[in-house]
Amino acid sequence: MSRLARCLLPWCAVSLMAACNAAPSPVLPVPDHVLTAERTHNKFSRAIPPVLGVAPGDVVEIYTKEASDGQLELASVAGDLANVSLDPIHPLTGPIRVEGATPGDVLAVTLLDIEVGSWGWTSIFPGFGLLADEFTEPYLKTFSISPGAGEVELREGVRIPLRPFPGVMGVAPDTDEKLSTIPPRANGGNMDNPYLTVGTTVYFPVLVDGALFSVGDTHAVQGMGEVSGTAVEAPMRLLLRLDLRKGERSIPEPEYETEAFYAVTAFAETLDEAARKATRYMIDYLVEVKGLSRSEAYVLCSLAGELKIAEVVDVPHVLVAMHMPKHVFTGE
Repeated sequence: MSRLARCLLPWCAVSLMAACNAAPSPVLPVPDHVLTAERTHNKFSRAIPPVLGVAPGDVVEIYTKEASDGQLELASVAGDLANVSLDPIHPLTGPIRVEGATPGDVLAVTLLDIEVGSWGWTSIFPGFGLLADEFTEPYLKTFSISPGAGEVELREGVRIPLRPFPGVMGVAPDTDEKLSTIPPRANGGNMDNPYLTVGTTVYFPVLVDGALFSVGDTHAVQGMGEVSGTAVEAPMRLLLRLDLRKGERSIPEPEYETEAFYAVTAFAETLDEAARKATRYMIDYLVEVKGLSRSEAYVLCSLAGELKIAEVVDVPHVLVAMHMPKHVFTGE
């Protein structure tokens, strides 16, 4: 054996052991149903009939359109924004009826996999955004996204890692009125929360029979707050598991969790009120689920809770979340 081979043997052995001990890639389940992007609507209402029925625990492969519903394309330029109508904005795939879901239940939606489509866009629409009075000129940037791409380039030297998630997820509200998808509400909707990505389970209060879940407005990447008014808006393929929790703790607004934390969300017309609601919801969770007194829960929110501004532009509502890290509970 050559000297070089003898030198390489220990390195090769260590490399082989590392490869053997590496965590395997998760095996994704075969979907029970496939829902294409042609089955869309863009309002929230119990009056919108479902396009698919599923049993609790079913996995659904869902395709979504980008937020403009085809009004923009890869070759579009800033001048095209003037012709964009709000009427078709937020095409949502669905609704999906979940068998056995009744008001008071909780719909648990686990995001198993997300695949970004071939292109996306971000923009400044005059009159829209947190600083609408300062940014009055239209701006549009489109992105060609290759399969497996991990980032987009805003300009030379500025690259943003992709972290795809659906901007809109929600169940039907208990009304026949066709509600706009723009503001978030108790049913979820336009939450624009980047934490609602692969590995997260989102909990929705069931408000009508069947839940009538819809999803869309998929984002390739977005910062907390979505301050300019848009993310990188892109079509996507989602793999979701829809499950049902009956006879358990009810929730007033969506909540979510990962392996690392549990979170609550709250909408309101001001950040102050949304933050107050989110804090109350987390106190309720800590009392009902973790057995803390209300005083202990309030103090724990101050010591370990993390308030997050999910979005501030979808008037008349803003959305605030509070995260509670699971490591503070010694049994987890």
